[in-house]
Amino acid sequence: MATRRTGGLVHRNTGVSQSPNPPQSSGDGATPYNPPGAEGGLDVPENYEDDGGDSKAMRLTLMEEVLLLGLKDREGYTSFWNDCISSGLRGCMMVELAIRGRIELEKQSMRRKGLLYRKVLVKNPTPTGDILLDEALRHIKDTSPPDNVQSWIELLSGETWNPLNLRYQVRNVRERIAKNLVEKGILTTEKQNFVVFDMTTHPLTDTTAKQRLIKKVQDAVLTKWVNEINRMDKRMLALIILAHASDVLENAFASLQDDDYDLAMKRVRQLLDADPDEEAQKAGACEMVWAVASAFLK
Repeated sequence: MATRRTGGLVHRNTGVSQSPNPPQSSGDGATPYNPPGAEGGLDVPENYEDDGGDSKAMRLTLMEEVLLLGLKDREGYTSFWNDCISSGLRGCMMVELAIRGRIELEKQSMRRKGLLYRKVLVKNPTPTGDILLDEALRHIKDTSPPDNVQSWIELLSGETWNPLNLRYQVRNVRERIAKNLVEKGILTTEKQNFVVFDMTTHPLTDTTAKQRLIKKVQDAVLTKWVNEINRMDKRMLALIILAHASDVLENAFASLQDDDYDLAMKRVRQLLDADPDEEAQKAGACEMVWAVASAFLK
Protein backbone atom coordinates (compact mmCIF):
# COMPACT_ATOMS: atom_id res chain seq x y z
CA MET A 1 0.00 0.00 0.00
CA ALA A 2 1.35 3.40 -0.89
CA THR A 3 1.35 5.98 1.88
CA ARG A 4 2.34 9.58 2.25
CA ARG A 5 3.60 11.47 5.27
CA THR A 6 2.39 14.87 6.43
CA GLY A 7 3.99 16.34 9.51
CA GLY A 8 5.48 13.00 10.47
CA LEU A 9 2.16 11.10 10.38
CA VAL A 10 1.23 8.57 7.74
CA HIS A 11 -2.02 9.44 5.98
CA ARG A 12 -4.43 7.16 4.21
CA ASN A 13 -4.45 6.91 0.42
CA THR A 14 -7.87 5.88 -0.83
CA GLY A 15 -8.44 3.47 -3.68
CA VAL A 16 -5.14 1.71 -3.25
CA SER A 17 -4.79 -1.97 -3.95
CA GLN A 18 -1.88 -4.22 -3.14
CA SER A 19 0.48 -4.59 -6.03
CA PRO A 20 3.16 -7.24 -6.34
CA ASN A 21 6.19 -4.96 -6.08
CA PRO A 22 9.39 -6.49 -4.87
CA PRO A 23 10.21 -6.62 -1.17
CA GLN A 24 8.85 -4.79 1.80
CA SER A 25 5.68 -2.74 3.12
CA SER A 26 2.11 -3.32 3.83
CA GLY A 27 -0.79 -5.65 3.94
CA ASP A 28 -4.31 -4.44 4.18
CA GLY A 29 -5.69 -5.24 7.58
CA ALA A 30 -8.98 -5.64 9.21
CA THR A 31 -8.49 -6.51 12.88
CA PRO A 32 -5.41 -6.66 15.36
CA TYR A 33 -3.08 -7.91 17.96
CA ASN A 34 -1.81 -11.10 19.35
CA PRO A 35 0.36 -10.43 22.38
CA PRO A 36 4.12 -10.51 22.40
CA GLY A 37 6.37 -12.67 24.42
CA ALA A 38 8.21 -15.86 23.68
CA GLU A 39 7.67 -19.42 22.65
CA GLY A 40 7.37 -22.50 24.79
CA GLY A 41 9.52 -22.19 27.88
CA LEU A 42 11.13 -18.93 26.80
CA ASP A 43 11.11 -15.66 28.68
CA VAL A 44 7.65 -14.10 28.98
CA PRO A 45 7.29 -10.46 30.10
CA GLU A 46 5.63 -10.09 33.49
CA ASN A 47 3.17 -7.45 32.28
CA TYR A 48 2.05 -9.56 29.35
CA GLU A 49 -1.71 -9.64 28.83
CA ASP A 50 -3.10 -12.88 27.52
CA ASP A 51 -5.63 -12.38 24.78
CA GLY A 52 -8.17 -15.11 25.00
CA GLY A 53 -6.25 -18.26 25.80
CA ASP A 54 -3.56 -18.13 23.13
CA SER A 55 -0.76 -20.63 23.68
CA LYS A 56 2.71 -19.38 24.56
CA ALA A 57 3.88 -20.36 21.08
CA MET A 58 1.46 -17.82 19.59
CA ARG A 59 2.63 -14.87 21.64
CA LEU A 60 4.34 -12.41 19.35
CA THR A 61 7.26 -10.10 19.99
CA LEU A 62 7.09 -6.43 19.02
CA MET A 63 9.35 -7.21 16.05
CA GLU A 64 6.97 -9.93 14.83
CA GLU A 65 3.93 -7.66 15.23
CA VAL A 66 5.48 -4.77 13.30
CA LEU A 67 6.64 -7.07 10.50
CA LEU A 68 3.24 -8.76 10.34
CA LEU A 69 1.55 -5.37 9.96
CA GLY A 70 3.94 -4.52 7.12
CA LEU A 71 3.74 -7.75 5.12
CA LYS A 72 1.50 -7.95 2.09
CA ASP A 73 -0.89 -10.82 2.81
CA ARG A 74 -0.71 -12.65 -0.52
CA GLU A 75 2.69 -11.54 -1.79
CA GLY A 76 4.49 -12.19 1.49
CA TYR A 77 6.94 -9.25 1.52
CA THR A 78 6.99 -5.64 2.67
CA SER A 79 6.89 -2.68 0.31
CA PHE A 80 9.96 -2.12 -1.80
CA TRP A 81 9.66 1.59 -1.04
CA ASN A 82 9.61 1.22 2.74
CA ASP A 83 13.03 2.29 3.97
CA CYS A 84 11.86 2.83 7.56
CA ILE A 85 11.09 -0.68 8.75
CA SER A 86 14.72 -1.74 9.16
CA SER A 87 15.51 0.81 11.87
CA GLY A 88 11.98 0.41 13.28
CA LEU A 89 12.61 -3.28 13.96
CA ARG A 90 15.83 -2.43 15.81
CA GLY A 91 13.84 0.00 17.92
CA CYS A 92 11.49 -2.89 18.69
CA MET A 93 14.47 -4.90 19.96
CA MET A 94 15.47 -2.15 22.38
CA VAL A 95 11.96 -1.83 23.80
CA GLU A 96 11.44 -5.59 23.98
CA LEU A 97 14.70 -6.01 25.92
CA ALA A 98 13.70 -3.22 28.31
CA ILE A 99 10.21 -4.60 28.94
CA ARG A 100 11.76 -8.01 29.65
CA GLY A 101 14.02 -6.41 32.22
CA ARG A 102 17.31 -6.93 30.34
CA ILE A 103 18.35 -3.33 29.68
CA GLU A 104 17.61 0.12 31.10
CA LEU A 105 18.72 3.73 30.81
CA GLU A 106 21.37 4.99 33.19
CA LYS A 107 19.96 6.68 36.29
CA GLN A 108 19.44 10.41 36.31
CA SER A 109 22.12 12.48 38.04
CA MET A 110 21.72 15.84 39.77
CA ARG A 111 22.15 17.41 36.37
CA ARG A 112 19.22 15.93 34.47
CA LYS A 113 19.88 14.59 30.98
CA GLY A 114 17.47 14.19 28.10
CA LEU A 115 16.49 10.63 27.16
CA LEU A 116 18.72 10.64 24.09
CA TYR A 117 21.79 11.57 26.16
CA ARG A 118 21.45 8.75 28.69
CA LYS A 119 23.42 5.55 28.13
CA VAL A 120 21.89 2.11 27.75
CA LEU A 121 22.98 -0.28 30.49
CA VAL A 122 22.50 -4.02 30.91
CA LYS A 123 20.23 -4.70 33.87
CA ASN A 124 20.12 -8.49 33.58
CA PRO A 125 22.43 -10.39 31.16
CA THR A 126 20.35 -13.58 31.29
CA PRO A 127 19.41 -14.65 27.72
CA THR A 128 15.75 -14.25 26.77
CA GLY A 129 15.64 -17.34 24.58
CA ASP A 130 14.92 -15.23 21.49
CA ILE A 131 17.93 -15.39 19.14
CA LEU A 132 17.58 -11.83 17.80
CA LEU A 133 17.08 -10.28 21.23
CA ASP A 134 19.97 -12.23 22.70
CA GLU A 135 22.28 -11.16 19.88
CA ALA A 136 21.40 -7.50 20.52
CA LEU A 137 21.76 -7.99 24.28
CA ARG A 138 25.20 -9.52 23.82
CA HIS A 139 26.36 -6.54 21.76
CA ILE A 140 25.12 -4.09 24.40
CA LYS A 141 26.70 -6.09 27.23
CA ASP A 142 30.09 -6.37 25.52
CA THR A 143 30.38 -2.70 24.57
CA SER A 144 32.37 -0.28 26.68
CA PRO A 145 31.86 2.57 27.18
CA PRO A 146 28.05 2.24 26.87
CA ASP A 147 26.16 4.12 24.19
CA ASN A 148 22.77 5.82 23.92
CA VAL A 149 19.52 4.55 22.40
CA GLN A 150 19.81 6.37 19.08
CA SER A 151 23.34 5.09 18.54
CA TRP A 152 22.26 1.53 19.30
CA ILE A 153 19.41 1.65 16.81
CA GLU A 154 21.88 2.82 14.17
CA LEU A 155 24.54 0.28 15.13
CA LEU A 156 22.12 -2.66 15.17
CA SER A 157 20.85 -1.50 11.75
CA GLY A 158 24.36 -1.27 10.32
CA GLU A 159 23.95 2.46 9.66
CA THR A 160 27.54 3.50 10.25
CA TRP A 161 30.44 4.89 8.25
CA ASN A 162 32.92 3.15 10.54
CA PRO A 163 33.61 -0.37 9.23
CA LEU A 164 34.72 -1.42 12.72
CA ASN A 165 31.16 -0.85 13.94
CA LEU A 166 29.63 -3.22 11.39
CA ARG A 167 30.19 -6.06 13.86
CA TYR A 168 27.24 -4.69 15.85
CA GLN A 169 24.81 -5.09 12.97
CA VAL A 170 22.07 -7.68 13.48
CA ARG A 171 21.73 -9.13 9.98
CA ASN A 172 18.82 -10.58 8.00
CA VAL A 173 16.35 -9.40 10.62
CA ARG A 174 13.21 -9.44 8.46
CA GLU A 175 13.93 -12.93 7.13
CA ARG A 176 14.67 -14.28 10.60
CA ILE A 177 11.51 -12.74 12.07
CA ALA A 178 9.48 -14.11 9.16
CA LYS A 179 10.87 -17.59 9.84
CA ASN A 180 9.75 -17.27 13.46
CA LEU A 181 6.24 -16.47 12.19
CA VAL A 182 6.43 -19.48 9.86
CA GLU A 183 7.28 -21.68 12.86
CA LYS A 184 4.25 -20.27 14.67
CA GLY A 185 2.03 -21.18 11.72
CA ILE A 186 1.16 -17.58 10.79
CA LEU A 187 3.17 -17.38 7.57
CA THR A 188 4.39 -19.88 5.01
CA THR A 189 7.47 -19.88 2.77
CA GLU A 190 7.46 -19.62 -1.03
CA LYS A 191 9.85 -18.70 -3.85
CA GLN A 192 8.88 -15.95 -6.25
CA ASN A 193 10.58 -15.03 -9.51
CA PHE A 194 11.01 -11.31 -10.22
CA VAL A 195 12.55 -11.78 -13.70
CA VAL A 196 16.09 -10.81 -12.73
CA PHE A 197 16.16 -12.62 -9.38
CA ASP A 198 14.36 -15.13 -7.21
CA MET A 199 13.20 -14.13 -3.76
CA THR A 200 11.96 -16.04 -0.74
CA THR A 201 8.55 -14.70 0.32
CA HIS A 202 6.31 -15.42 3.28
CA PRO A 203 2.58 -15.17 2.44
CA LEU A 204 0.04 -15.05 5.25
CA THR A 205 -1.64 -18.35 6.16
CA ASP A 206 -3.22 -17.57 9.54
CA THR A 207 -5.48 -14.61 8.78
CA THR A 208 -7.03 -14.81 12.25
CA ALA A 209 -3.72 -13.95 13.92
CA LYS A 210 -3.30 -10.85 11.79
CA GLN A 211 -6.92 -9.83 12.30
CA ARG A 212 -6.43 -10.04 16.07
CA LEU A 213 -3.34 -7.87 15.76
CA ILE A 214 -5.12 -5.25 13.67
CA LYS A 215 -8.19 -5.24 15.92
CA LYS A 216 -6.14 -4.70 19.05
CA VAL A 217 -4.35 -1.73 17.50
CA GLN A 218 -7.69 -0.29 16.39
CA ASP A 219 -9.28 -0.84 19.80
CA ALA A 220 -6.35 0.84 21.56
CA VAL A 221 -7.11 4.15 19.81
CA LEU A 222 -10.89 3.75 19.60
CA THR A 223 -12.98 1.71 22.07
CA LYS A 224 -10.20 1.24 24.66
CA TRP A 225 -8.63 4.65 24.36
CA VAL A 226 -7.35 6.21 27.60
CA ASN A 227 -6.94 9.96 27.75
CA GLU A 228 -3.88 9.79 30.00
CA ILE A 229 -1.00 8.36 27.99
CA ASN A 230 0.81 7.04 31.08
CA ARG A 231 -2.15 4.71 31.75
CA MET A 232 -1.84 3.09 28.33
CA ASP A 233 -0.44 -0.45 28.09
CA LYS A 234 3.32 -0.14 27.55
CA ARG A 235 3.46 -2.73 24.80
CA MET A 236 0.58 -1.23 22.89
CA LEU A 237 2.03 2.27 23.21
CA ALA A 238 5.36 0.95 21.92
CA LEU A 239 3.67 -0.95 19.10
CA ILE A 240 1.80 2.12 17.86
CA ILE A 241 4.88 4.34 18.00
CA LEU A 242 7.15 1.75 16.37
CA ALA A 243 4.59 0.79 13.72
CA HIS A 244 4.42 4.47 12.82
CA ALA A 245 8.22 4.74 12.80
CA SER A 246 8.32 1.66 10.53
CA ASP A 247 5.72 3.20 8.17
CA VAL A 248 3.26 0.30 8.62
CA LEU A 249 0.70 1.74 11.07
CA GLU A 250 -1.56 2.80 8.19
CA ASN A 251 -2.21 -0.88 7.44
CA ALA A 252 -3.91 -1.38 10.80
CA PHE A 253 -6.42 1.36 10.01
CA ALA A 254 -7.11 0.60 6.34
CA SER A 255 -10.38 -1.23 7.09
CA LEU A 256 -11.88 1.53 9.26
CA GLN A 257 -14.80 3.71 8.21
CA ASP A 258 -13.81 7.31 7.54
CA ASP A 259 -15.05 8.69 10.89
CA ASP A 260 -13.25 6.00 12.88
CA TYR A 261 -10.16 6.41 10.74
CA ASP A 262 -10.04 10.17 11.39
CA LEU A 263 -10.51 9.64 15.13
CA ALA A 264 -7.83 6.94 15.23
CA MET A 265 -5.32 9.13 13.42
CA LYS A 266 -6.16 12.10 15.66
CA ARG A 267 -5.33 10.01 18.72
CA VAL A 268 -2.17 8.63 17.17
CA ARG A 269 -1.17 12.22 16.49
CA GLN A 270 -1.75 12.93 20.18
CA LEU A 271 0.70 10.17 21.11
CA LEU A 272 3.30 11.34 18.62
CA ASP A 273 3.03 14.97 19.74
CA ALA A 274 3.65 14.11 23.40
CA ASP A 275 6.95 15.24 24.89
CA PRO A 276 8.99 12.04 25.46
CA ASP A 277 11.09 13.53 28.27
CA GLU A 278 7.97 14.64 30.16
CA GLU A 279 6.09 11.38 29.58
CA ALA A 280 9.06 9.30 30.73
CA GLN A 281 8.92 10.97 34.17
CA LYS A 282 5.28 10.06 34.82
CA ALA A 283 4.28 7.22 37.12
CA GLY A 284 4.26 3.82 35.42
CA ALA A 285 6.07 5.04 32.30
CA CYS A 286 8.68 2.92 30.53
CA GLU A 287 11.67 5.17 29.89
CA MET A 288 12.97 2.99 27.05
CA VAL A 289 9.70 3.31 25.12
CA TRP A 290 9.96 7.08 25.24
CA ALA A 291 13.71 7.09 24.54
CA VAL A 292 13.11 5.05 21.37
CA ALA A 293 10.17 7.29 20.49
CA SER A 294 12.40 10.33 20.93
CA ALA A 295 15.00 8.80 18.59
CA PHE A 296 12.42 8.39 15.82
CA LEU A 297 10.24 11.46 16.39
CA LYS A 298 12.92 14.08 17.10
